[in-house]
Amino acid sequence: MILLRGTAGTVAIVKAGPRGQFFLETENEEIVLGLEPHDLIVASALSVDEKTEKGLKCVLFMIREIKSPLIVLPKNHPASPRLPIVVSAGQKTVLSCNITPGTHPNQDVLCGSNEFDSLEVTGTLEGVHIENLPECEILKVNFDI
Repeated sequence: MILLRGTAGTVAIVKAGPRGQFFLETENEEIVLGLEPHDLIVASALSVDEKTEKGLKCVLFMIREIKSPLIVLPKNHPASPRLPIVVSAGQKTVLSCNITPGTHPNQDVLCGSNEFDSLEVTGTLEGVHIENLPECEILKVNFDI
């Protein structure tokens, strides 16, 4: 797992892995996401501490290894402001500080802290390509629980 630790937010990135079928649940439908092993699952939190990093790892583990579905809330859902971690899955994810957490069914955009606004991560066969990386700590963390 790659961990990007900023001053106001944290981003965690893992490869989708070989079992590439994931489910995205919206208010009205269930969407099957077929991901390639080199595609990414990206989680973002608007906090920076050890508990947040453990939470990011657990959420990513639940989605990738346990096959928990990705949940998309309807616009203006009262839980949106309380989401501590949001997740996106696909080949490429762009972080934005101008969206409502947890309400975007398009898996190419993810809510993030101001410092990670416009960060772009793309899964490649060789690894992860990152553009618009701000000044932050970059860590490679074992992906285990």
